[in-house]
Amino acid sequence: MKFTKMQGLGNDYVYVNCLEEMVPDPEETARLVSDRHFGVGSDGLILICPSKVADFEMRMYNADGSRGKMCGNGIRCVGKYVYDYGLTNKTDITVETLAGIKYLEIFPQDGKAREIKVDMGAPVVSAIDSPIEVNGQEYRITEVSMGNPHAVLYIEDVQGLAIEKIGPGFETHPRFPNRVNTEFARVLDRQTVEMRVWERGSGETLACGTGACAVAVASMVNGLTEHQVTVRLLGGDLKIQWDGKDGSVYMTGPARTVFEGTVDLESLRADRAGN
Repeated sequence: MKFTKMQGLGNDYVYVNCLEEMVPDPEETARLVSDRHFGVGSDGLILICPSKVADFEMRMYNADGSRGKMCGNGIRCVGKYVYDYGLTNKTDITVETLAGIKYLEIFPQDGKAREIKVDMGAPVVSAIDSPIEVNGQEYRITEVSMGNPHAVLYIEDVQGLAIEKIGPGFETHPRFPNRVNTEFARVLDRQTVEMRVWERGSGETLACGTGACAVAVASMVNGLTEHQVTVRLLGGDLKIQWDGKDGSVYMTGPARTVFEGTVDLESLRADRAGN
């Protein structure tokens, strides 16, 4: 299988051009290629497919093979892929996702996409400063859907957080029957927020675009920031805008190609089985 490894702020995925290639079992393929010891190594698999309702379709699979509705960093890389590889010459494109059609504006430099701005759609805030008990401790969360579910909570020490101990407790909490992405955030000033994220199906990642949007929205509805903020993630910064009403959230950030390659899925399957 031919693939391209790409990353947005360190949130890395294996991309396959399904306009040219078929991936018959994407759930298993995602698990195989995501393995950082026996596979390519990634946070998941993203298929770029033809669409009847948009310019392209993005099909996203987490590292555990589960289907994801949306990925902000992933969709920016889709925009870069289709522009850089000549699948489109437009700088405004539409991409079909399980969270609806997303609108991308591509900013090229020297013939390559440098930054991508994504219309992430309108957020849905279902709870503000709501109590929840995890691992015997009470926290207060703001629930935001960006097409996928997020629980945002504020803590004093983001960098020192033992996220691998607390993250799974939120992800599998009975309050979230379909699991949840959890953002641990700290407001630095009215224009800046830092965060770490525990993504359902993938664990901690260096960045999460929908998570950054959720943190920005949560910070705005809680009156902690202005309506344009920089969100600092482990992998870098994203610029997030929202009018605070019923409008779309806009996310702007980079996307990078890491390398191209070909992977023997049968060999990966045999290694995983211990043969």
